[in-house]
Amino acid sequence: MTTVLSPFALWLGLREGADAAARSGELVDAVRERLPAGPLTIHDLGSGTGSMLRWLAPLLPGPQHWTLYDRDPELLALAAGVAPGCGPDATSAPVTSPLTAADGAAVTVATRCADLTRLTDADLAEADLITASALLDMLTAEEIERVVAACAGRPTLFMISVVGRVRLSPADPLDAEIAGAFNDHQRRSVDGRRLLGPDAVTATVEAFTRHGVPVLTRPSPWRLGAEQAELTAEWFRGWLGAACEQRPELARRAAGYARRRLAEAAAGRLAVLVEHEDLLAG
Repeated sequence: MTTVLSPFALWLGLREGADAAARSGELVDAVRERLPAGPLTIHDLGSGTGSMLRWLAPLLPGPQHWTLYDRDPELLALAAGVAPGCGPDATSAPVTSPLTAADGAAVTVATRCADLTRLTDADLAEADLITASALLDMLTAEEIERVVAACAGRPTLFMISVVGRVRLSPADPLDAEIAGAFNDHQRRSVDGRRLLGPDAVTATVEAFTRHGVPVLTRPSPWRLGAEQAELTAEWFRGWLGAACEQRPELARRAAGYARRRLAEAAAGRLAVLVEHEDLLAG
């Protein structure tokens, strides 16, 4: 039976290669120095379809047990390769992953369908390492405070967080205005929650600092060109759509802009730099 993937799951799959290429290997080297010898327990927050697991597990040595957290049980099932069915706050039984560690050791995976912003220190107490990818910009200042409080005291690796800087080449006069509107959209209020968007990395570093936890940050930019034409076009549609949702008055001028940019992407002439930052705390 063929699994029908949601648009969000398809987007996560499309971007996985760009995320993997962008993440900081230097911070992974630093993580290895902080981890204990022996089996590792790793908790991954906002796991989606499991891209962080697939990228990081083969880079770390020794047996590993990963617990993947997300609100979407179908995404968690894709990540772990199991049938959906883990209820709220229930942790699924571990399964052996086809992945192996850097030295060939086994990797096991369990899932937990949960609200990440309500996790406590007790939930993460057994973790040797806490990870997340493309998560922070979707949180509010209060939520980041709670997540940091739960993570403080353990090595924490948060990767691929947008910082609000985008460069398209060749340049277009409308680029800066669209980028500004998109950043405002990232900071929008949703159901009473004011998202931090591109301000999230700074807020996270400041929160860890208040807990007395040192933080390393490194750039992790997407560099999209002719070889990523499909991702470039999909990213552009979402970027422009969010900007026009935030500022509807842009829609008229955006129509011609979209035609030009998508034609450039299809021809392999559009290059895009989307800046992110990775951080390692603890």
